[in-house]
Amino acid sequence: MAEAKPKAKDIATGTAEVNAGHLRAFVERIERLEEEKKAISDDIRDVYAESKGNGFDVKALRAIVRLRKQDPNERAEAETILETYMQALGMM
Repeated sequence: MAEAKPKAKDIATGTAEVNAGHLRAFVERIERLEEEKKAISDDIRDVYAESKGNGFDVKALRAIVRLRKQDPNERAEAETILETYMQALGMM
């Protein structure tokens, strides 16, 4: 039979017990990931700023990045719908 993991301080909260050490570990992992996410966001912002400094249109770059994330079939369907609507409004 497997032994139960030794628990850090358990805190009774009404109907459940909370393992404080386990909870702290999750919170600290989340905090580290949030810090990494902020650093990555800052790096992405810097790349967009650099591209703008080299004469590229940031709005267009963001659109391209968004489009490249889409499934090709979904993208084609969305483009077809957009063209249909634009034709209906006399924009094409």
